[in-house]
Amino acid sequence: MNDFSELRKEVSSWINANWDPSLDLITWRKKLADSGWGAPDWPKEDFGMGLSPEESSIIEEEFSKKGVIGAAQSGVRLLAAVTILEHGTREQKDRYLKPILTGEENWCQLFSEPGSGSDLAGATTRADLIGDEWIINGQKVWNTSAHHADFGLLVARTNWDVPKHEGISYFIIDMRQKEVEVRQLRQMNGHASFNEVFFTDARVSRENILGTEGRGWQVAMTTLAYERRSFDRARRVSSDMAGDASIYREYEMELEKANEPYKWYPQRAGRGDLVLETAIETGAIENAAIRQEIARFHVLNESAKWTAARAKAAQKAGQPQGPEGSLGKLAASRVAQSAARVHTSIMGNGALLTGEGSLKDGILAEVLVSTPAISIAGGTDEIQKNIIAERVLGLPKEPRFDSGPFRDVQKNADKSST
Repeated sequence: MNDFSELRKEVSSWINANWDPSLDLITWRKKLADSGWGAPDWPKEDFGMGLSPEESSIIEEEFSKKGVIGAAQSGVRLLAAVTILEHGTREQKDRYLKPILTGEENWCQLFSEPGSGSDLAGATTRADLIGDEWIINGQKVWNTSAHHADFGLLVARTNWDVPKHEGISYFIIDMRQKEVEVRQLRQMNGHASFNEVFFTDARVSRENILGTEGRGWQVAMTTLAYERRSFDRARRVSSDMAGDASIYREYEMELEKANEPYKWYPQRAGRGDLVLETAIETGAIENAAIRQEIARFHVLNESAKWTAARAKAAQKAGQPQGPEGSLGKLAASRVAQSAARVHTSIMGNGALLTGEGSLKDGILAEVLVSTPAISIAGGTDEIQKNIIAERVLGLPKEPRFDSGPFRDVQKNADKSST
């Protein structure tokens, strides 16, 4: 069994020779990106070192031990990175990957639409090639961080005369152009994490299509597979590094900005960590029926952790994104729902209270109005069940009524395709 001792010595030696906390954050990360240590599991020609995911985790450990700030990882930028790495041209990789690692540019994901929900292939935002530019018109919704994104990962329809999965393409779009309008959406839990985005003759240069025209579905599957796998990972909400140098303050500010839309995500996940604590505080632990509810939640939660561990092991082994993403996503939804039920059983009507005098300062009430979101985000529970049934269990596909040219398919929204 490899103890990675030589790798630890190598990365430690590089850090000792190069880490300089007097540098500003961007300057340090440019140096880090050029060295390959910022994304060691990326290919050597793409600012990486071609190492395995397991070796990459060892390097991350060494950086953390020494209090050294790594490459930027927050927000949607890693979704952009994995997609560009797999489907991007040499020019796209050279242009976009390094600013992702340095944190100089922010990204958002532009998939969902008001009229098609989780049916990504039902997108009606259109892209028309005029000269050397794609002209974009349409609307997207549920776009995290779009209000401060520099670029977006956009799925739009380029061909209305073929079946819907064959007529969409995948673009990198400049979010700073005036033809893109972003409006923040207020949620029922009081947060404003999402946006709706309107495109009115927005422009994308011809070379900023990812993959080829009409192959956007295949490219989007790369993005979604990585996104679904992330549902079983904890999100870093603050820095675990400390120091007097200004680079640490820059890093903390970066995390604070990037994670602002996600600060309610622990409530979305159900706050299972509060279940036993609340039961003991309220005395509900003495109720045998509630103890059974807590036990059921505990079994489900631990099983979900094992699924996540299996996915992580597959990733470390360098295996491609598999069904663990959909399994983990569905498991996370079930855990959140179970936690919300247990909180309600423990607190009764008190689980609805917020403000002064409420137990846990209203956190439990926020759980109840936040947990439904996890069954929708990243593909609904129904979508995940279909994926598992068809691709894992090999069951027959559901009957389809949307085959043939997309122009002729009945749509939820009355939008002209001409």
